[in-house]
Amino acid sequence: MKTCIMTGLLAGFFVSATVQTGMAQTAVVSPVLKEATAETVGMSTSRLQRMDAVINEYIAKGRQAGVGVLIARHGKIVYHKTYGLDDLETKSPLKRDAIFRIASQTKALTSVGLMMLFEEGKFLLDDPISKYIPAFKNPKVLDKFNEKDSSYTTVPATREITIRQLLTHTSGISYPGIGTKDAVALYAKNKIPSGIGTPDGTLADAMNRLAVLPLLHQPGEKWTYGLSVDVVGYLIEVLSGQSLDQFLHARLFDPLGMNDTYFYLPTAKQNRLAMVYVEDEAKAIRPLPSLRDYPKKAGTYYSGGAGLSSTMYDYAIFLQMMLNDGEYAGKRYLSPTTVRLITMNQIGDLNQGNNKFGLGFSITSEKSASLLPVSAGSFDWGGFFGTTYWVDPKEGIVAQIYTQKVRNSYGDLTDKFKVLVYQAITQLNTTAR
Repeated sequence: MKTCIMTGLLAGFFVSATVQTGMAQTAVVSPVLKEATAETVGMSTSRLQRMDAVINEYIAKGRQAGVGVLIARHGKIVYHKTYGLDDLETKSPLKRDAIFRIASQTKALTSVGLMMLFEEGKFLLDDPISKYIPAFKNPKVLDKFNEKDSSYTTVPATREITIRQLLTHTSGISYPGIGTKDAVALYAKNKIPSGIGTPDGTLADAMNRLAVLPLLHQPGEKWTYGLSVDVVGYLIEVLSGQSLDQFLHARLFDPLGMNDTYFYLPTAKQNRLAMVYVEDEAKAIRPLPSLRDYPKKAGTYYSGGAGLSSTMYDYAIFLQMMLNDGEYAGKRYLSPTTVRLITMNQIGDLNQGNNKFGLGFSITSEKSASLLPVSAGSFDWGGFFGTTYWVDPKEGIVAQIYTQKVRNSYGDLTDKFKVLVYQAITQLNTTAR
């Protein structure tokens, strides 16, 4: 009898030790991005090469100057290529290590940065933002707006803006330039920066001025894309006692090895900044001088929603960390439980187009997954200058397609790219979480 009991205890011990060891090994050996052949991760090299003809056709027809792509599966980079030209005038090719203006791809980094402070008990998601930034106390909502002189009337907000509403773009804050018509006029009159090409001033000054302007709707009532994540950036400064630039470098960029990600580029790296173009009324590509050099300035404005420049490889590291449930190269940045929180529907019955929205990412819905092969539950976003990424936890995919052109009449290239990525899969992921 004692022998049986002892045997059972020992068996239980070994099972427990094995599980614990297995869990530890999972954390330590989670994928670190390295280049490998597509066949090692259940994809086809020849099928991936189908995208070459498609992308080159867009370039040959003058629809794009240059295009970069990076595709990884299960932590292996299986396709990392650039096509076309960086500079149409000098005919210099677009290179893999080009530094791109990633604009709104900044939002995910800032949102994750704030969630690192959430894990430290610095705040709760449904805290009112005014608890930490008093200027947001007693918000007002726009009632009537006079287009002739930008005068307006307001009504009191029925509730305070919460941190969760900032992260989900349901706060009622809109955007300068690309927001609603009323917001564009209102923010222009009050000199609220968009975060792109606005290197002067400070986040603290701009966000405190934004705080006293009316919201476009009641907090939590709608999904409205706007400066909410710039407010998140300022909240990070308040909670951490560091500038957003210092915080993101210390907590994410430097430890992850994102060595080419900056708000303002060091002099030694400025020659790698890709050219930026605009599509004119005739759909022809021409340089965009007004937004060409802002990453080269000695700026002081750290836009949490749009200010960063980076490489495809750097950003892929960040995305792989998220796909790894918050761990990369043996270092943990977030708990898997926090990653789950970030990448689940946080807007309830509201919608962002066909999709839902998490804490900093769009979440692919079943409806969207029926239109293109990206799996439901994937998370994604993009940037103003034609950069797009997504992460598909079901299939272990990290994918990016980058251009540097605004006002794009040929957005179907992104959808074709998604098709071309997934048609190259030859073996479905049977161990998906």
